[in-house]
Amino acid sequence: MARLKLSKAALQQEHVKLKLYVKLLPSLELKRRQLTLELGKARREYAAARAEVERLEARVGAELPMLANTEIELRGLVKMTAFDLERENVVGVRLPVLKEVECQVAEYSPLAKPVWVDALAERLGDAAEARTRIQVAAERVRILSRAERRITQRVNLFEKILIPKTRSNIERIQIWLGDMGRAAVVQAKLAKARQVQDWDRVEEEGAAWP
Repeated sequence: MARLKLSKAALQQEHVKLKLYVKLLPSLELKRRQLTLELGKARREYAAARAEVERLEARVGAELPMLANTEIELRGLVKMTAFDLERENVVGVRLPVLKEVECQVAEYSPLAKPVWVDALAERLGDAAEARTRIQVAAERVRILSRAERRITQRVNLFEKILIPKTRSNIERIQIWLGDMGRAAVVQAKLAKARQVQDWDRVEEEGAAWP
């Protein structure tokens, strides 16, 4: 750690730094509040996505109780083939946005499968999209949590370390410069007193000279 210089130039530098820190702090605090709000919103969206999956699963169970029949082969009936994921800028943070999910229903013979398989395929497609939305919502929460944690660290750095430290440095330099100024005044007065004494002695010695 660099040693603090006790000089007028250093004092000016500390004043410049303090002015900059004080100017930046409100914008950092504003961004932290905005990120906190967005994080709360993202967490609610994540909870809603999970609730939607649970609702769909409950609906499938209620509408299609015949799924308990394990003799009917349903594995691979619906498969997600693609999804459209974009990015949006939220308070300077890039977040994923799910635009569309594409699912493919496996070919099957209507004669070989019960009629309710069509409804099941639709429900499974909805569930696949809802689960994808959960993953995207969870990623938004993760990114915003990290961004909020980082901005909070910066706010704390400015508020609890940089600004108090700079103010302390300014006070130290001002005290030192003040002490040096007073010492210089005392030394000047002593020097002047000695000079007067020297002149008085010279005059006395000169008057006493034969």
